Amino acid sequence: MSFNNLDTLYRQVIMDHYKNPRNRGQIEGDHLSVELNNPTCGDRIDLQLKIENGVVQDAKFEGEGCSISLSSASMMTQVIVGQTVEDALKMSQMFSDMMLGEDMEGYEFNLDELGDIQALQGVAKFPARIKCATLAWKAMEQGVEKEES
Repeated sequence: MSFNNLDTLYRQVIMDHYKNPRNRGQIEGDHLSVELNNPTCGDRIDLQLKIENGVVQDAKFEGEGCSISLSSASMMTQVIVGQTVEDALKMSQMFSDMMLGEDMEGYEFNLDELGDIQALQGVAKFPARIKCATLAWKAMEQGVEKEES
């Protein structure tokens, strides 16, 4: 597939998650909640996590923001549910490295295992948008830290 076709496909995946977000809403019952803002662009995310026995049982979000921010939150909630907290944090580090254009070798996960998340690879070319893409992931990291303390 040519670069232009792949770029178009990635844009379509991002817009699909933006227009039809997965896991948008509230978790009923006991859960932890983390709200983060990106003051430079106005993105806001309220991430809710239900963690039991070290496993992410559910993840939902609400918020406002650009297509990158909200589609990243949608993609993240899909991929971390069912993962151990440890693996969710490893995925977050891998995503962060991908956003910074780092080498992706040495991770136990590959981009194919992370589903639609690979569509966000192109964000690395736009440094001002990296904070948009990582907002939900940073909220997840803070939530996990809150849970562990």
